[in-house]
Amino acid sequence: MPTDLVLTVIANDRPGLVERLSDAIAAEGGNWVESSLARLAGEFAGIVRVQIADERLDRLELALDELGQHGLSVTVRRGAAQPEPAGSHAHLSLVCQDHPGIVHAVAAALARFDVSIDELATEVFSGSMSGERMFGAEAEIILPPDIDEGELRAALEELAGDLMAEIDLKDVGA
Repeated sequence: MPTDLVLTVIANDRPGLVERLSDAIAAEGGNWVESSLARLAGEFAGIVRVQIADERLDRLELALDELGQHGLSVTVRRGAAQPEPAGSHAHLSLVCQDHPGIVHAVAAALARFDVSIDELATEVFSGSMSGERMFGAEAEIILPPDIDEGELRAALEELAGDLMAEIDLKDVGA
């Protein structure tokens, strides 16, 4: 029975990092199942799910630890893959002027309704007309089965007013 691992990876960005990581996994017969990798502020960061035969697990962990000699920091978390939370999927987008606390405010509002954030991507960019710093967020979320959609929408509208933001919630109940 294979073991599921979740790896977190960070390093100064440079060519060949994914190759070096995948070499270590492949050399021990591991299966790269899913991942999300990105370059942020000159750093390479990611999360990778790997499956590996139990008898090769210790060797893979050792190989991943040795990647530190090459400036690649890998943290390994063992465990069975967790099932996706029950509920319906939705997409949330937000745009407003950039200022501290935006992600915290949105995360707190979603947490009050037990909404899970499946994926979150954010960026700061220059406004096309004003040149001001703008903040944008795109999130894939999972709404719990018993959510009151009207209450969630009202809370997001209130939050949009507080943040002076445009917030759009799509595919509720899909």
